[in-house]
Amino acid sequence: MGTYAITGSASGMGAAAVARLRADGHTVLTVDIKDADVVADLSTADGRADAAAQVLAACAGRLDGAVLAAGLGPSEGADRLRLIGAVNYLGVVDLLTRWRPALAVAQNAKVVVVGSNSTTTTPAVPNRAVRALLAGDVDRALRAVRLYGPGKPAMMYAASKIAVTRWARRTAVLPEWAGAGIRLNVLAPGAVMTPLLQEQLDNKRQARFVEKFPVPVGGYGEPDLLARWMCFLLSDAADFVCGSVIFVDGGTDALFRGDDWPRPVPVRRIGRYVRRFLGRS
Repeated sequence: MGTYAITGSASGMGAAAVARLRADGHTVLTVDIKDADVVADLSTADGRADAAAQVLAACAGRLDGAVLAAGLGPSEGADRLRLIGAVNYLGVVDLLTRWRPALAVAQNAKVVVVGSNSTTTTPAVPNRAVRALLAGDVDRALRAVRLYGPGKPAMMYAASKIAVTRWARRTAVLPEWAGAGIRLNVLAPGAVMTPLLQEQLDNKRQARFVEKFPVPVGGYGEPDLLARWMCFLLSDAADFVCGSVIFVDGGTDALFRGDDWPRPVPVRRIGRYVRRFLGRS
């Protein structure tokens, strides 16, 4: 049996993953802003540092895996944009950076970052916002979305999920991650019936958009269905899965990008990465 840390554990997909892992006999350290083993505010630097430290103390320096499911949706509010960027991006990167040594101790650890299909289905997301978040600068990301009017929350949400997905893919293949036996992957849900989605449905303006958004199979996903995918990506069956983004969204990404993926990598880029990889050997 293993020891796992799960953020966003008090509701939705995180809670479903906790239930499944505990039912299988694993030890789960839960992290959330309330109703968790580790109660912390991941929107602040102190909250993230405290959450990481408490988990490391509780697991005695060894983690067999983690699910980073804490996140805020694109709802409106005076300080909401800042919170979206801080929780959705820094709440993943800061914790995983601090947990990496404990994951490496396990030698076969698995990490699941919860992304979103908004990364490929939201048009006109400003690259400046994504770059700012990758640099850890939430304030600069806020400035990049300030001209989008009522669309600012959706832009910040998509930018945060693009940034965290890019970070995960770039990080997953590094020697200190892949070479240490850590498998880092991204699960990209579509519309799943969680409190986050319910929050959007309770907003009349957002509800109109959500209800019209195309889902080829129809309806919404269920948290337990996504939890099954999380458990798969935490299992030995995922030993050869590294830096992947798995869409579980009822076909929406395929509908939007049927001819966009897969796309061949330019020969020049392949050569650059091969040389870099061989240089590490």
